Amino acid sequence: MVLISKQNRRAILEHIFKEGVIVVKNDGRASRHNELEDIPNLHVMMVCKSLASRAYLSEKFNWQWHYYFLTNEGIEYLREVLHLPPQVFPSTLTKQRATRAVLAGADTAAAGGDGGWGKGKGKGKGWGGGDGYGKGYGKGKGWG
Repeated sequence: MVLISKQNRRAILEHIFKEGVIVVKNDGRASRHNELEDIPNLHVMMVCKSLASRAYLSEKFNWQWHYYFLTNEGIEYLREVLHLPPQVFPSTLTKQRATRAVLAGADTAAAGGDGGWGKGKGKGKGWGGGDGYGKGYGKGKGWG
């Protein structure tokens, strides 16, 4: 049995709600968690294990790491526990808005800037030239 302080438990729950996901190494003797530096890894493991047993988190285990994902029931539960309004969502459910600088960069790349994978100007081997079979697929001259 592990005694976890209210302060540590609240910090773990806030982090889970804010991110929507958490990764925990399967090492109970680790002195600190990799994302929450002030909290022992064992405390994070036990809180996540408790939430997963109540179906508030879904768990994937791979290569000695636990990957926990917040479920819809978990979002509702954490809103009640943390006293959050219904307008607040985890970052995994919110869409990122593109900034103007990113959009401006996309316009110049599509308008004929060099680089990238988009519709090229035939600089490659000519995959699928449309003149017949075998045109440009490999080093030969084609089928005939």
